[in-house]
Amino acid sequence: EPALLQHLVRGMVTVVEHRDGEIERLKSIIKQLQRSQFGRRSERLDPDQLALGLEELDGDLAREEESRPRVGKQQIEQQSHRKPLPNHLPREDVLVDVDGTICAGCGGALHTIGESVSEMLDWVPAQLRVIRTTRPKYACRTCETVVQAPAPERLIAGGLATPALLA
Repeated sequence: EPALLQHLVRGMVTVVEHRDGEIERLKSIIKQLQRSQFGRRSERLDPDQLALGLEELDGDLAREEESRPRVGKQQIEQQSHRKPLPNHLPREDVLVDVDGTICAGCGGALHTIGESVSEMLDWVPAQLRVIRTTRPKYACRTCETVVQAPAPERLIAGGLATPALLA
């Protein structure tokens, strides 16, 4: 194992030396850019000289990106950052469903795979209630098509208030 450790240390030293050199080169480019932006007229560089340095930098960045291991994108469901509406308010459940359970793509049967639930705050004179809209999701096992009824439109995009509450 000492040989393996020595090999790992040598590899790490090489990486650190490479990065130190890269840092020094980038510092030099930054100084040139600062001199061209803020220096005296006699110290300023020709913009074409800077363009050459920046082209090299772009190439180096592209090579660096290619050498890094890529992490696959994971599908992250967008979560609401709102607090849930209070549980003590009465709720009215509304089901918004698709027209049929036959896949429009292949004619196969659609099966429920989940649902989207949203809540809006509604005003009933002298009473508040929550209207809970549920939209089941269906998938076809034959062609893997996912179908869901469109969400009802809201007066304020992303808002919780119903028309009665806003009136």
